[in-house]
Amino acid sequence: MKVRVSLKYLVGFLVFAALFSVASIVLRSYQFEEDVVLDDQLNSILSSDTKYAFTPVLPKNPVNLPEDFSFHPQYQHEWLHFFANVRDKKGHSYAIQWSYFRFAHDLRNEELGWLNSQIYFSYIVISNERKVWREQRVARGGIGQAGMHAMPLRMWIDDWSWRSLGKNPFPGHLDVKTDTFSVSLYSDIKGPYVLPGDNGYQRKHAIDPIATYNLQAPFIDIYGQFKLTKDSDPIAFEGTAFMSKEWGSGLMTDKQLGWDKFVLKLDSTTTLSVNRYRHDKDLPFLFGTLATADETVELKTDDMVIVPLNKIVLEGGKVLPLEWRITIPKYGIDLKTSAVNKQLWLPFIVPYWEGAIHSTGTHIAEGYMQLAGY
Repeated sequence: MKVRVSLKYLVGFLVFAALFSVASIVLRSYQFEEDVVLDDQLNSILSSDTKYAFTPVLPKNPVNLPEDFSFHPQYQHEWLHFFANVRDKKGHSYAIQWSYFRFAHDLRNEELGWLNSQIYFSYIVISNERKVWREQRVARGGIGQAGMHAMPLRMWIDDWSWRSLGKNPFPGHLDVKTDTFSVSLYSDIKGPYVLPGDNGYQRKHAIDPIATYNLQAPFIDIYGQFKLTKDSDPIAFEGTAFMSKEWGSGLMTDKQLGWDKFVLKLDSTTTLSVNRYRHDKDLPFLFGTLATADETVELKTDDMVIVPLNKIVLEGGKVLPLEWRITIPKYGIDLKTSAVNKQLWLPFIVPYWEGAIHSTGTHIAEGYMQLAGY
């Protein structure tokens, strides 16, 4: 199935939905014939709207669990992200990614019905080394079509949902059905949660007050099954996953160009998560965590070197750095990372490249990479 989609149209439609109360759309994007992405699209969606006084992100306000698993409508943006590396019973590798966004158009957070300002959008992507299955959905808040319940925790958009039995997301069940593929995924946490930065307050610039609140679940075991066509037999899988959640009033600024994120499971008890935020006329700002079952080490710019090695021309002509070197001398880490499937530019409402990666060097590892702003 081929769909011709202009992302300029998608951004306009998102604004139209907020202003004129369109209920929902489904955008299926299995194979795009053209990829039209506005240079400022990522920034325009994730930057703070200065017309409204959304709650600012401030230090000395630690993330509290399980309360902060709930949504925070006083902040403009919220993003829950889940990525899994799995194998089927024949040993074939797949990646599963699910994102759930909340975006407030204005301050009418508690209004019911068509006056509610919340807009939700969600992505589901399954990939292997050759193919990609993907879809996104967009819906209004306040009319029951999308939202979140805190106890028991439930996030949904149309018939896509994540459910658990308590306030925590784990043990959890992700259930997603599209017209052509579906996934049913069960997950449970097998290690501690991580609060990056200062108890979840994470700076994104060395000088400017750019920050968000964050939490991570770096140790997740999963199992489940998916169907890659409507009439195909289900494929059982199991593997590991990484979940993160970020919220604030502006996830980017007009000076920020984008980011490069890497998560690698170095061994059965150690997960590395590093970020490289690119700013206009400034050096990249690096931060991350090295998490084990016993402790979490905060990584700062001076601890790491993250550099692109080779750029790849994707279908459609977009040029991306898909091979990187990550060195953290203090902890004996020297990695070269490569993408498993290069054709994973996702031209959704918030566009980025994201897919499974593997590493060579000091650690033979697998995980994922997310590149935004290219």
